Amino acid sequence: MTFKNNDYGKAPTAPDKNENRTEIMGTGSINSLLWTFSVPAIVGMLANASYVIINRIFIGHAVGGIAIAAITLTFPIFIIFMALLMLIGVGATTLISIRLGQQKTEEAEAIMGNALSLLVLIPVICCACMYFYIEPLLIFIGADASTLPYAIDYLKILMPSVILMSVSMGMNNIIRAEGNPVTAMLTQLFGGIVNVFFNYIFVMRLGWGVQGAALGSVMGQIFAVIWVMSYFFRPNHSYLKIRFHNLFIRIHHVRSIIAIGFAPFTMQVTTSVQQFILNRTLVVYGGDVALAAFGIVGSLAQILVMPIVGLAQGAQPIIGYNYGARQYYRVRETLKKSVIYATILSVISWGAIRLFNGQMVGLFTSNEPETTAMATHALLMFFAVMFIVGFQVVCSGYFQAIGKPLQSTILLLTRQVLFLIPLLLILPKYLGLEGVWLSPPISDVAATSLTAVCIFWELWKSGMLRAENSKNKIGTIGGP
Repeated sequence: MTFKNNDYGKAPTAPDKNENRTEIMGTGSINSLLWTFSVPAIVGMLANASYVIINRIFIGHAVGGIAIAAITLTFPIFIIFMALLMLIGVGATTLISIRLGQQKTEEAEAIMGNALSLLVLIPVICCACMYFYIEPLLIFIGADASTLPYAIDYLKILMPSVILMSVSMGMNNIIRAEGNPVTAMLTQLFGGIVNVFFNYIFVMRLGWGVQGAALGSVMGQIFAVIWVMSYFFRPNHSYLKIRFHNLFIRIHHVRSIIAIGFAPFTMQVTTSVQQFILNRTLVVYGGDVALAAFGIVGSLAQILVMPIVGLAQGAQPIIGYNYGARQYYRVRETLKKSVIYATILSVISWGAIRLFNGQMVGLFTSNEPETTAMATHALLMFFAVMFIVGFQVVCSGYFQAIGKPLQSTILLLTRQVLFLIPLLLILPKYLGLEGVWLSPPISDVAATSLTAVCIFWELWKSGMLRAENSKNKIGTIGGP
């Protein structure tokens, strides 16, 4: 048992419950920890995805497919903002998990303070620069006379909320990293509920269309920021504290954050490029109907894939903590169990798509037969090999969790750059619109195959595959 004695002459105090909560990542049952972290992460990810999904559901029924197409066009822009968020948020979260495992609390707090400053400054600068070029930017990414007015109305209102989203999501990841996944879940869940409520009021009751949907998202993000920041200032809640002197930027912390966060940042940037190419290809080969159909498929993708991403995200602080604590047998077991559970979720999602595709598409539109038929077909094609996605997502996240940015960058880039983008450029020339729908499953097969080779090699090289299945067996990997 450890005691704190901060002042000379005072009796030692009992252990901080927040400290015990963090240290249990290195001692608790891996099964229990995995679900303790993953279930809130899954719920939180779904709640966060609801911002886009709910907007499209309400807009699809209140305005129509053309408005869904317009919102879909704005997606590459928001992916760029998400890339910047992940550059800071994911990098800081991974480092904090490792530092907590190393019992370096002060350094973890310094990293968190620098991350908070960056999470505010970077989106403020980007939004200020981009705000004056919204119309030419939207035209460049494929907006036409039909979709441009809706896209402008949506983007002008929603863009300032990127600053709020950056803080809420970035700091929420840190809450999860210090061992409090339930609070992280509640942040996203309550924000999503507020978004649903105001979307209904603004879009369905007041008839404000895409502007109402954007404003509803802003309200949800305002609530999320208030909730997440209050966590760090309420007594006896956070283990890590926001301290004023840590808000001043330190170059060595920024370098470390960027080094770890560069992999997901690069992945998101290339995802934006891929989304841009995809949007332009859809417009060329299928027009606004194809774009609206993909908007529906993209929304359903978030519902179906987010549980898997949430599971992988829930595993990362456990892997990071134990990697920092050099308890490598726990790292291996967490990875193995995560792959098994993620594969089960993938199979369930794949089965749901095969059985209920019509009902899924019907959530977004019911009175536009052409859009409905195209979206149903696209959904079946996009997720033809959904059952292998869980393995790829979890194993890609493993490299990120153990702080190996080069391997993670290479692995995460392959799906978006090496495979999907070339397929989108080549297949539609020979197969038309069908080539667009076929590109993702082919890319998934190639990316999963490469991931399997990389993860096997990493585990073999580190000695985890050769280690005995014993709790007392400590691996021979070098520390971070």
